[in-house]
Amino acid sequence: MPVTVSGTEKGGLAQRHGIDVGDRIIAINGNEINDILDYRFYETDRRLNITLDKADGSRREVLIRKGQYDSLGVECGTYLMDKQRSCRNKCVFCFIDQLPKGMRKSLYFKDDDDRLSFLFGNYITLTNIDEREIERIIKMRISPVNISVHTTNPELRVRMMKNPHAGEALRFIRMLADGGISLNCQIVLCPEWNDGAELDRTLNDLTELCPAVQSIAVVPVGLTRHREGLEKLRMFSAEECGRVIDQIEKFGDVCVEKFGSRIVYPSDEFYLNSGRDLHGDEFYEDYAQLENGVGMVSLLESEFLSAVEESDGGAESYSASIACGTSIAPILKKLLDRAQKKWHNANWKVYPIVNHFFGEKITVSGLITGHDLIEQLRGKELGERLLISCSMLDSSGEVFLDDLTLEDVQSELNVPVTAVNSDGYELLDALRGIQ
Repeated sequence: MPVTVSGTEKGGLAQRHGIDVGDRIIAINGNEINDILDYRFYETDRRLNITLDKADGSRREVLIRKGQYDSLGVECGTYLMDKQRSCRNKCVFCFIDQLPKGMRKSLYFKDDDDRLSFLFGNYITLTNIDEREIERIIKMRISPVNISVHTTNPELRVRMMKNPHAGEALRFIRMLADGGISLNCQIVLCPEWNDGAELDRTLNDLTELCPAVQSIAVVPVGLTRHREGLEKLRMFSAEECGRVIDQIEKFGDVCVEKFGSRIVYPSDEFYLNSGRDLHGDEFYEDYAQLENGVGMVSLLESEFLSAVEESDGGAESYSASIACGTSIAPILKKLLDRAQKKWHNANWKVYPIVNHFFGEKITVSGLITGHDLIEQLRGKELGERLLISCSMLDSSGEVFLDDLTLEDVQSELNVPVTAVNSDGYELLDALRGIQ
């Protein structure tokens, strides 16, 4: 569908050439414009012949000459310039299907949109697109593309995603690789589904596509207590987590020998849940899968200890607390103990928050709600400020998963709450009250 103009930059190229609100952009230099990808790709030309359907029903051609980096200054109703594509799968492990009622409305929308992979790094299953879209990605050199693979066994992929087209969509991975598109892959691992020999098959199939496949993250399935009517699944035991780590690390060692890169990594959750120590910086190379929780803890630890080493100690009386998931709490406590050797008068506390909202099996910080914070921290010694992870809040940095706001929590606990990124330097500054 053509893109409808909802606004123009004051004094910008579009406004100066008579492009108005309500106009529909049909084509640029003869190429159809249907969404943000088309628009951004063809807008970069220096000479633009823009075909418009005006609000009065007339058609007009507008010729614009511009600098290489100049923008037209056109605004549209949505960032995609089109409707967001929803997921057609019913994956057995889908986290959205496990959400209770009463949360932010946006959380219940399942996206599976290749344009969001390009714009924001979202992972897509490739079940929502066709060959024409794959060809467009290759033509526009949209790279990397992030793909939720889960398994390369076509029949198993159909069963796991409950989509009859999920298996045949695997051919798009090879098409993208052959087209020179770089790929980051994700595997949500479920016990007795796609682990063991099936995981070996998937890793072998994907690494055959190297160097197009740049990285593969393997993350454990996450299960809430809200699974009424859903497929029967279970979590990995601590012993099983250890076996998964051994399997993936052994495969990664082969990749290092063969490709000069480890390629495949277990997420931090496997190490935390198994009780094993995480690796240092060298293991994670360029940290290609931080968004999937691969190496995030190690990077935070490395940055924090470097920040402590680079800072001057003193006799300041700092007072603050950290609220976090139960899995990361021991590591944060260890880091604060190291820091307090340099700042002897600091009073820093770590409060692990048990996830009553989703269930105690959910141990990560990003899924902690405002209600759980209030219920478990009320009356506790929190110091001058309470620190939480930015991942607990929406993109505005104001709203928790259960629709409580940062202001609500601050009011109930009577303490300023500071949301901190997963950055060791920023964490130390926040503990010391440095803005």
